[in-house]
Amino acid sequence: MKSHTSISTAEAKRIAKRLLNHWKHKFEVTETETVFSIFMPETTVVLTAETNALLVDIDTQLEDYTRIEHVVIDHLNRMAQQEFFVEWQHLS
Repeated sequence: MKSHTSISTAEAKRIAKRLLNHWKHKFEVTETETVFSIFMPETTVVLTAETNALLVDIDTQLEDYTRIEHVVIDHLNRMAQQEFFVEWQHLS
């Protein structure tokens, strides 16, 4: 299952970088200037920092994909020290 959402924020790069640093001790990660990827077992999370938005893409083999969506947004909320309310778009 693939999930996508866009979060309106002027701090996309900072938030993505904080999450990458938080998870790099548990998972393999890669980063470029604007794309931050986290490779979990059965799930890949890609954060793309734009000027006024953070794009979040999840590609998972897990049946309970809503759980991983919740984990990712919960961690992004903590990294940003604010609460984002998002609507996920799903692709099979």
